[in-house]
Amino acid sequence: MMQMPAPVPRRFGHPLDRLAVALIAALVLVIGVLLFAGDRGAPRVREFNWHDREVGAMDTAFVLNFSRPMDHESVVNNLKITPSLPGRISWAGRRMVYTLNFPAPYGEAFQLQLQDAQDRFQQGTYHAKMQPFSATFRTRDRVFAYVGTEGEEAGRLVLYNLTKTEKRLLTPSNLTVFDFKPYPMADRILFSAVDRAPAAAQANNNPVPLVEQKLYTVTTGLRVNAPTASDPQASDLPYSPGDAGQVLEVLDNQDYQNLKFDLSPDGRTIVVQRVSRKNQGQSEPWILRSGTAPAPIKLDQPGGDFLITADSQSMILAQGEGLSVLPLQEGAEAPSFLPKFGNVLGLARDNTAAAMVKFNKNYTRSLFLVTGQGEKEILQTTGSILNAIFDPTKQILYCLLTELIPGETYQEQPYLAAIDLKTAQTAKNPNEALYPLLKLPNQREVKVSLAPDGVALLFDQTVKPSPNGEPTAKTGQLWLLPLASDPKQALEPQSLPFAGIHPQWLP
Repeated sequence: MMQMPAPVPRRFGHPLDRLAVALIAALVLVIGVLLFAGDRGAPRVREFNWHDREVGAMDTAFVLNFSRPMDHESVVNNLKITPSLPGRISWAGRRMVYTLNFPAPYGEAFQLQLQDAQDRFQQGTYHAKMQPFSATFRTRDRVFAYVGTEGEEAGRLVLYNLTKTEKRLLTPSNLTVFDFKPYPMADRILFSAVDRAPAAAQANNNPVPLVEQKLYTVTTGLRVNAPTASDPQASDLPYSPGDAGQVLEVLDNQDYQNLKFDLSPDGRTIVVQRVSRKNQGQSEPWILRSGTAPAPIKLDQPGGDFLITADSQSMILAQGEGLSVLPLQEGAEAPSFLPKFGNVLGLARDNTAAAMVKFNKNYTRSLFLVTGQGEKEILQTTGSILNAIFDPTKQILYCLLTELIPGETYQEQPYLAAIDLKTAQTAKNPNEALYPLLKLPNQREVKVSLAPDGVALLFDQTVKPSPNGEPTAKTGQLWLLPLASDPKQALEPQSLPFAGIHPQWLP
């Protein structure tokens, strides 16, 4: 029997095989063409991180991400921001960063436009022009809070929106507010207060003393659609931060009296000076963080006034004959000590500079600018140095000072002044860069607050004592002092139609 030969298999004989081979060949051809000719599609903006957002003074730069590498000069020449926001540009691949020279002014809307910019790579004689891009963003409203002193506002925390001319009473009528600190997202305010009429006070018909204050938070009703992440603690609250006037007790006074407190710039840490009710000699700062029980900060010796640093990592505490820098995070670097200075009044927003006071042996006081490069005496006075605030650019230091009034009776005249820090750092003698702005009434308890965009100062003026003797029931007048870019130029203050004290801008 003859044996039949084995059938020869047909290569790609099946229709599906032929279809697959054809598709692969077509894809290879397309890829080859793209590699040879390049992508001739128009470049575009893939992301603008400030699009439809509300930016604040801490938002110092925005980012544009492009779909293709861009010709830098064409982007610079065609980028338009209305109203103008001067800044400088840097690049990292397809990512452009625009850093503002000054904070964007609050209460305004802006439009960003970019068209006719080109990609980087030339294709023959052709540069691809990008798709026109337009986006809007705005800054936060101009908002401040104060403690009312008349009528239904007396002793209560009041919020005023200058941009929208809206006023809100935040705290209930039974609480008398003493001090407050806003949270970074402006959605809440931390404040200390006492109950005006607890049972014991009603029985004796006496006002509640300051040492009975507790710590609370209250919501402002503001919702900021910020480019950065919102406060992570807000989601843990038992109420919506968008509802104004929601009060939550943060720290009681059952076993300890609560005195001075400070809130870290990131809103995550509170430090409170507390005194034991069982042992009045036991006074120490306590630290509070969300989700953990309050705990004392153990010190090797008693401390005085304190301030949390701008990076929220440490606190500066007046201790002994100097200042201690104490870390607030576990496992951080060991504490350091600055023996030369007796008090710290202000810190730059980026934590690179501080204004510190030295008490001299000849009974004068000196104000020093302390940076990583060293220290420089910028003011010496026979009066008092009560406050110092860095402007957002770190070019000007606004100070609340006093000068001695000649006469047999010891009297001090408070005044507001500006120090040109660039001039002060090269001056041969202190006070060369000091420019008085405004004399104030003869009172030391003046609260001064600088707007987050640096355009104005708020301050209060106590007009007369209260007739009923309540601890914060003073009749006060609030003032707004516009600021010029030139610290030598003094502008006229504007009286605000509010009776209050302790004004403070919200971030």
